Amino acid sequence: MRAQVKRFHSPDIFDLYHYSPEVPDCFEFLLQVMVGPENQPGEESVDIVVSTPKWLLKERGEDAVIFGFNRLIVFQYDFEKIAATIRKFCERCTGSTWAEVANKVKRMGHYEFEDYQETPPWLK
Repeated sequence: MRAQVKRFHSPDIFDLYHYSPEVPDCFEFLLQVMVGPENQPGEESVDIVVSTPKWLLKERGEDAVIFGFNRLIVFQYDFEKIAATIRKFCERCTGSTWAEVANKVKRMGHYEFEDYQETPPWLK
């Protein structure tokens, strides 16, 4: 079984493929990657914050220490390149079950079912 990007969405950008930031090398936005089993129905969300080094410097300052969790750092806005990179990453996520595959997919961002438990701990 292999992961497949089904679609991209951003609550911050209406048209990801035709968007052009005001400052091409200084921006940040939330990208939701909808991923599911290749050639099968279903999708789950992985959220990634896409930002540039200049945006991080401007917003956080030179003294900041920033974990890169759930963050994709790019130097300019090129959605074709961003999408191709994410698709390539997902194509390498394989396993014998979707749970195995999803465990690899979630390394790129915040996975929709990250801390999901079938039975809440207080009911066990």
